[in-house]
Amino acid sequence: SSKKKRSGKGKYRNGKYVMRKGPLVIYGDENNNIKRSARNLPGVDVCNVNRLNLLQLAPGGHLGRLVVFTKDAFAQLNNIFGTFRRRGVQKKGYALNRCQMTCADLSRIINSDQVQNKLRGVKTSVRTHMKTRHNPLKNKVQMKRLNPFDAVRRANDLKAQAAAKANRSKVIKEKRSKAGKAAKAKRSARQQDLEKGLVQSFKAADDLIAAEIRAGEIHESDDDEE
Repeated sequence: SSKKKRSGKGKYRNGKYVMRKGPLVIYGDENNNIKRSARNLPGVDVCNVNRLNLLQLAPGGHLGRLVVFTKDAFAQLNNIFGTFRRRGVQKKGYALNRCQMTCADLSRIINSDQVQNKLRGVKTSVRTHMKTRHNPLKNKVQMKRLNPFDAVRRANDLKAQAAAKANRSKVIKEKRSKAGKAAKAKRSARQQDLEKGLVQSFKAADDLIAAEIRAGEIHESDDDEE
């Protein structure tokens, strides 16, 4: 179920599929058939106890892989790696690592008075300047350092914006009221009367000029010359 295609271009390099690691079966010389019986199981690896590989015991450097030993393989570990009393036979001269600490409570040792008295005090450093430069037009703290009046200016701007918004709402409300609609209708009627008066005045002037032309008082050639 964990078998899937490898992402990226690595699928073209003889590694098209990837699969998660499963348990590791370690066998001895008496059970060589385990290698053939387990090779068809997906994710299961087998290894001979005489050829233990760190990359198989901890693939990718991650500890905690499930390792299954056969009885004869487990019995051969003392002969290969030895014990705390004698060295290994197959790995000649190999000795198991011993714990150097008799007390495993490390936090108790560190916090003990004997250790704390020998430690130096905590070093503290005061930064004399800012690590990065800040733009006062975008950074409020920096602007406040340069201009202490900036906070008052911001408050005044917000107050003016709130007042302008309230005034605009009041004006819109007055325009949409009955009195506002009546005043608008009155202004519209006055404008329409003015436009009608202008049209009548221009029409009367045109009629007067046409009458004078018919009476011969004004010649059209004179108008063209003028």
